[in-house]
Amino acid sequence: MTTRLPATAAPLPLEEYAARFDDLLAQRSRREGFRRYLEGLLLPAERHKTATALANTEPTVGAQHPRAQPLQRFLRESAWEPIALNARRLVLLRAGVGADRG
Repeated sequence: MTTRLPATAAPLPLEEYAARFDDLLAQRSRREGFRRYLEGLLLPAERHKTATALANTEPTVGAQHPRAQPLQRFLRESAWEPIALNARRLVLLRAGVGADRG
């Protein structure tokens, strides 16, 4: 069996949260896409959360930016299971994982 390559880490504590979904994302590119997707969701809501906004690039023109392309591929073409990811998210939410406890 081949060794699973780690995804490029997201900023902490987001990485700790994202790593809890790694078993649901078989390929490294999917794990990295998921991390970039979470990062984009947490950006300030200055505009709608389109793929270019999630990648923190300019509208329309930014779609060709190197940061936007992998994220668009993750959202459009990856064979990840949104129902399984959402179920895991709900389990973690109910357990208080990722919640600010300060």
